[in-house]
Amino acid sequence: MIYGLPMAVDVDQETFQREVIERSQELPVIVDFWAEWCGPCRALTPVLEQAIAERSGRMELAKVDTDANQALAAAFQIQGIPAVKAFKDGKVVAEFTGAQPKPAVERFLDGLLPTEADGLIAAGEEDALRRALELEPGRADAAVPLARLLAERGDSDAALTVLDGVHGSFAADGLAARIRAGDDEQLADAFRALDAGAVETGLDALIEAIAGAGDARRDDLRRIVVGVLDELGAEHPLARSSRRKLAAALY
Repeated sequence: MIYGLPMAVDVDQETFQREVIERSQELPVIVDFWAEWCGPCRALTPVLEQAIAERSGRMELAKVDTDANQALAAAFQIQGIPAVKAFKDGKVVAEFTGAQPKPAVERFLDGLLPTEADGLIAAGEEDALRRALELEPGRADAAVPLARLLAERGDSDAALTVLDGVHGSFAADGLAARIRAGDDEQLADAFRALDAGAVETGLDALIEAIAGAGDARRDDLRRIVVGVLDELGAEHPLARSSRRKLAAALY
């Protein structure tokens, strides 16, 4: 025991779902795949235990004996041990194989924890979003809501400046295209529908506007639609049906 915290929970085929997959919906769960005969495993486990205990309950450690749980080892393609896999939201999000020194283990674990910018983005206030971008420039999940706030109060130039610092984000590209098209009366009804929560109506109107549009306008309309779909999420039923409509309109 360190700091009064349990070192780890031993998991097997029967308890893995509950102790790792389900628990990782609440906080990161670090899984140490090991075996009794493995010398590097015996060296790594105490390092993991101490480092996780020092992070004050913000993550948990689970241990899987690969000899006793060969089906689990096969399911997660364990080819060498010790093998460490970090689970968040039921999925493996980071991993390493082999014994590592404590500084490397600590960097690995810290990469799984929310940063200061994450907390500021969750707050969602303008000053917090600005500070998040100072800490981590280019974060779309900070820039998009900040730009939206600025655009809503009529400061379109400032909103576009914020979005210019973001690369590789469909949501940011789509919002920038919408801001640039803000004075287009033909799209006013579509934008009002989106803002009112009638997303399908707004998307259908935008997709319909693609027909007969010039190349530059078509591209901006495509960016706007794709940005909305990105925020809906790839698996959203409306996103799936709207992607088919968009493809038909473009091609």
